Order: sequence, then C-alpha cells, then structure tokens
Amino acid sequence: MSGTRALVWFKRDLRVHDHAPLLAACAHTQALALFVLETEWLQSPECDASHVDFALTCLGELRAALARRGMPLLVRHGSVEAVLTQLHATTSFTHVLSHEETGPGWSYLRDQQIARWCLAHGVNWQEFTQTGVVRRLRNRTGWAQRWQARMDAPLHLLEGRFCPAVSLDQPELPSLACLGLTPHNKSLQQAGEKAARRTLQSFLQVRACDYRKALSSPLSAESSCSRLSPHLAFGALSMRTVHQATEVAIAQTREPALAYALRGFSGRLRWHCHFMQKLEDEPTIEFHNFARVCDGLREHEFNHAYFAAWCEGRTGYPMVDACIRSLLATGWLNFRMRAMLVSFASYHLWLHWRPTGQFLARHFLDYEPGIHWSQMQMQSGTTGINTLRMYSPTKQAMDQDPEGLFIRRWVPELARVPLPYLAEPWKMDASIQHMAGCMMGKDYPLPIVDDKQAMKAAKDRMYGLRETREARQEASSVQARHGSRKSGLPPSTQRRATAAKSVAKVPASASPQRDLFA
Repeated sequence: MSGTRALVWFKRDLRVHDHAPLLAACAHTQALALFVLETEWLQSPECDASHVDFALTCLGELRAALARRGMPLLVRHGSVEAVLTQLHATTSFTHVLSHEETGPGWSYLRDQQIARWCLAHGVNWQEFTQTGVVRRLRNRTGWAQRWQARMDAPLHLLEGRFCPAVSLDQPELPSLACLGLTPHNKSLQQAGEKAARRTLQSFLQVRACDYRKALSSPLSAESSCSRLSPHLAFGALSMRTVHQATEVAIAQTREPALAYALRGFSGRLRWHCHFMQKLEDEPTIEFHNFARVCDGLREHEFNHAYFAAWCEGRTGYPMVDACIRSLLATGWLNFRMRAMLVSFASYHLWLHWRPTGQFLARHFLDYEPGIHWSQMQMQSGTTGINTLRMYSPTKQAMDQDPEGLFIRRWVPELARVPLPYLAEPWKMDASIQHMAGCMMGKDYPLPIVDDKQAMKAAKDRMYGLRETREARQEASSVQARHGSRKSGLPPSTQRRATAAKSVAKVPASASPQRDLFA
C-alpha cells in the first residue's frame, strides 16, 4: 500500500503474538501504535485501580516489544476521539487497525462515535476478529462450527520490522496517582504477555492434571485452574493461542488423566465465547433482564444494609464472607464460589443483580463484560431459560472446604472455632464460643438472614413467576435468540429472534446487535 500510514489501536489485546492488526500494519508504508487510557473507562463503575495497574504493566512490556520491531507505542489519557483528532493532525494516518471488541455499554457507544469520526475524516477503520464472537449474527445455527474454524486458523505471526510513522514523544507510563486513582492493595497475578505464556505452559504441562475435580474448591482451584482469565480479558493471550496450544497438549500427552482434564478445559474455551456472544447480540442485557417478565422482581426491594454486609464479607455465613474477603485481597475467585456469591446475594438477600454485578466487576481482575453480565443474570434467575441455581452456603462450606482451611485463612475471627461448627458457628453454645474466643454477634456477626426461610421465599417467588403464561412464552423467545445449538440442527427448527427493546444508556437508534456502521 504505497503512501499509507497505519495506526494500530490497542484496546483489550495487549500482546504482539497472534495480533491481526499488527500483521496488517506491515503492509503499510509507515505504522505506529496507540493505547488510550480512556476517561470513560476510568470513571466507569466497573473499573478498579487493580485493572489499570494490570493494564499498565502489560503496556510496559508491550511498548518494549514493539520498540524492538521499530513501532512506537503511544499511551495517551483522555477520550479516543480527542486523541485521534490530535494525532491525525500530526501524523495524517490513513488507516486505523484494531480488533473487534464486545465490551460494556460505554465502549459500544465509543466505537459508534469513532466510526463516525473515521467516516468524517476519510480514515479507513478496519476491524479484525480475535474471539469466536460473530458480529451481526442472524441466529446461533452453525455458530459452533464457525468458532472451530476461527480457532483452528493459522496464528498471525510477525516477521521483520516496521517503519515508524513519525518521531513522537513517548512519555513514561502514568502512575495510578497521576490518573486520579487510589493505589490498591490487592495481590495480583503477574501481568504481561510473557507471564501469560508461562501460565499457559505451566497449566498445560503440570497444573491441569486435577483440573476437573479441583476446580470447584477455592483451595484446589487456586493452582489447578488455568488462571488464564485475566490474560484473556486484557488480551495478553489470544483465545486462538490457548485453543491451539491445548489441542497440541492433548495430542502429545501420554497421560490419559491429563488428556481427560484438558478436554474439559477445551470445552470451557467454547463456553467463554458462547457467553460473550449473548452481549454481542443483545447489548441491553448489561442493563436489563434477559426475560423482561422479571422486571421489577427485585429492583424495588433493594436492601442497602444487606448489600453493604455482603460487599464487606460480614453476612454471618463463613463461606460467603471468606469468598468475598479472598476476592477483595486477590482479585480472583473460582467459578463455583462466584456462582455461590451471586446466588446468595440474589436469593438469600433478594438483591438485584445490577449493583452486585458492578461490585464484582470492579473486583474481578478478569472482568469480561460478555461473560460477566450473562452469568450475573443466569445465576440470579433472570434469563428465563436456565435452571435456577440456589446454593446453600453451609453445604458449599462443607463440600468445598471440609477441613476449614479456606474459611480460617480469610475469616480469622473463626480461627479457633471447632471444625464441626465452622460452617455454622451460630450453633455454638456460649461455652464453646467463649472457648473459641468468638462471641457471636460481637466477634463475628450472626447470620444476616435465616437460610431456610430466605430460600423458601425465593423459591416461591421465582417458581411462581416461571409458571406464568407470560414467562413461558418469553422463555421461548430468549432460547431462540441466545440458547446454545447442537451441531447439525436444521435451520427450520430455529425461531426468528425478536428485536431488542431500546433501553436506558443504549441509544434507541442503535441496532440490537453491535453494528458500528448501521
């Protein structure tokens, strides 16, 4: 492409390996890269200083890797439109190259804004896929085959060096304080593409052996789960890289147990994109119930005292409190315990999923909007199509922490409580409480709600709603639009999806799907 200048716009794809926009930039006369610490992101209720810290570490490594290839990485703070306007005046770039993004509502609106900016300035914006998510998907028939074809496609490998566009100032990366953020005290996973690839290899070669049986307990999951989710969320690894490395490991291993474990993990990579596709198809699910018959079910009964106790890990249920405190300290929690936290908040405490979802999004280092909001609704029963999953925190403590190691680690008030009482410390009589140095209601809170009564009330309301004619009719529509498909299912069996209603924060003019140029 003679006389063209490419701007590679990094978003949640902070890597060099298997990066389609970078490879495409090789065809242009000159190229430079850009990452914007967006004001909309930093001010969003889902953003936490730990997220920004992780991203900055990734950016430091990425900037060095690109510099070795002759491409400068500019890191700017502000709105993308303002940054592009300033850079265009300086560099006269002709093309913007980036990956598609299935992100939160603010990023959806930003992408629409940038599409209009590119059209107005005669800049060609080319987007590339990096996951199994299909933009402007008509229905789910054949989706699994499309996912497979994308993941099996050759990796995008860079060779040679770039010709930088112009010489521009590259100031040091900003600190959290410079961005107006209070430093966090979480103990995070190591960030960056190198750490991501080490994590992948350690999982495939060693840690995955007990994956299937170890992923439910917060103790064993800490090392036996892949721990790749933050790297996938920030794009330090591509989904295709993980998929192909997993398939190679399955083919090469001589250990049946490891192959069995890795096949289970491989299936979850497909589910990763399956849930992201739901948000791509219907952006409104970030803000409103999948099943609109659930509107008003919890929204007007929000108990702020219950919410505060849940957020602070002082509900009086040891497993719930241990999980919250662990999450606040590390930014990670295994899936089973995440589901239990949402179930407890939604059913025991009858809290609407939107505020609890925002809290969890801030503290999950691996916050992936498409998965997060789909799962928040699935675990709180507002999809209308999924089985209601109501977890007993007492049973989960007994099943997943039978020796009490996790609870004692994260709820030190209970450190001396005898094991038979650890999951239900309120059952200790006064003499045992005194012996354990844990007086209920003083050293550790009494249960915020009664387990059996709260569960019965939730079941009565949820199953009562699901039995209505309106709920059954809407469930068919939700299943047609978002349900998984078996391979080979004929198109004649699929119902046509209904158009999504316009909602707050998503403009009425926007397509139900993420069509930037609609």
